[in-house]
Amino acid sequence: MKLSDLLEKSAHSHSHLCPRQILGVRLGLAGMKALGFDAPPPKKRLLVIVETDGCFADGVTAATDCTVGHRTLRVEDYGKTAAVFVDTHTGRAVRIAPALDVRQKAYAYAPDEPRHYFAQMQAYQIMPDAEMFTISDVQLNTPIEAIVSRPGVRVNCDHCGEEIMNEREIQREGLTLCRSCAGQAYYAPLMPAASLLSIPAGLVTEH
Repeated sequence: MKLSDLLEKSAHSHSHLCPRQILGVRLGLAGMKALGFDAPPPKKRLLVIVETDGCFADGVTAATDCTVGHRTLRVEDYGKTAAVFVDTHTGRAVRIAPALDVRQKAYAYAPDEPRHYFAQMQAYQIMPDAEMFTISDVQLNTPIEAIVSRPGVRVNCDHCGEEIMNEREIQREGLTLCRSCAGQAYYAPLMPAASLLSIPAGLVTEH
């Protein structure tokens, strides 16, 4: 598929096109190329781990066809427009990131455009990969088998009773626990309103 078609595909869900989408599409193409793929491979062979969400991630998806719903796209939110591409058959992984001076380089490719935003829009479509990205082989800290897991595996948490899929449970002292009950929650429950009745009035403040 041509770059222009992929950019149109990425912009469809946004109703506009922005530099980060273009960067995501180009980076997605570069990641596949680094692993030897000319097009998105079938049967979940490609796993992409993006390091931020938003427009950049949508650009990567447009190029690679990897999505959260298909469990071929994961987000590790480091706030970086970078991604790791993994060949799930061979285990090879490469990390692609924009060159540190990619914005400065962009102006040389759009000399007649004084507005930085639009200069990047133009340049990111024509800059060579070698000037635009850094590519490095990496090793995942979590084995690919553990990331992908086995389909259809389900257990229930011994504490809260909720179902846990994809082998994300934690075994502790003979118990099967979800990550929340094991103390790894990303949220904390609010105190139920009924329990406020037992707190002395002077300790309850309103904002």
